Amino acid sequence: MAGPTMADVARAAGISTALVSIVMRGVPGASEATRSRVLRLADEMGYVPDQRARKLRQSSSRLIGVTFELQQPFHGDLVEQLYAAASERGYEISLSAVAPSRADDAAVTTLLRERCEAAILLGSRLDDAALTTLAGRVPTLVVARRTAAAGVGVVRGDDVAGIALAVDHLVELGHRRIAHVDGADAPGSADRRDGFAAAMARHGLTGEVRTGGLTEEAGARAMGELLDDAGPPSAVVAFNDRCATGVLDTLVHHGRRVPRDVSVVGYDDSRLARAPHVQMTTVSQDAPRLARAAVDAALRLTAGDEPGETVLAPTLVQRSTTGPGV
Repeated sequence: MAGPTMADVARAAGISTALVSIVMRGVPGASEATRSRVLRLADEMGYVPDQRARKLRQSSSRLIGVTFELQQPFHGDLVEQLYAAASERGYEISLSAVAPSRADDAAVTTLLRERCEAAILLGSRLDDAALTTLAGRVPTLVVARRTAAAGVGVVRGDDVAGIALAVDHLVELGHRRIAHVDGADAPGSADRRDGFAAAMARHGLTGEVRTGGLTEEAGARAMGELLDDAGPPSAVVAFNDRCATGVLDTLVHHGRRVPRDVSVVGYDDSRLARAPHVQMTTVSQDAPRLARAAVDAALRLTAGDEPGETVLAPTLVQRSTTGPGV
């Protein structure tokens, strides 16, 4: 059943709907006695102001739209930090999820209906043409990927440098047979593949690259293939923490000890990597810093600044899934 409306509160208070609106908006025009009585009645009736309608009446919605992949733990971490960063700047966040059953364009359409002042797209798979079109409707920023789309801002981590940190760490531990389970066609995967090849070459090594993906299943499948090879790797760098979790699971099921037999490095430093039973060595993109940079860049776009690219340096977080090479 529909909840009580402003008109219902007005009838109960014996005043006009306009006067109730004044009270609810907290603007001058009602006596303190009237204000107290209306608020008491509204509370007793369970009336909740329609914030969406209120924003539609405002010249500025103070709302930033965010699309994110529902199944990506790191996106959840970023969303949490985006809320904090937006709040510090007097803005709110409107979320729209991307899922296997819901494409990026559907998520973006929802944000446009919300009258957001800017759109922040986390790891979006929209092509450059679609991003350019979107930027013509609302200031648009993509996070954790590259784009050459006209009018679109970018905030991302340096994926080439991030993978190099993982390779350097493993080589310092004595590993020489190092494999990379990549992200297939996921945003950022090409940079991480290139970074892996360049870092291995810098150490005079040749690494194996296997097609993986964003999920545990993808990591498990790729690790299974690597174990079937003659001379399997002594260390694996996965595309993200979720993929690395699949790698770890396969190693355990095949009786391989981590890190004594095989070392594993993830990417993102998501909540998966920090779980007490996992404690995964990983590359951190620093979600709070990335979120603050994204909100600031989005607000610069709303102010009319030209879009630019902000690239943040990642760091390595060493935990219990890496050890000396064998």
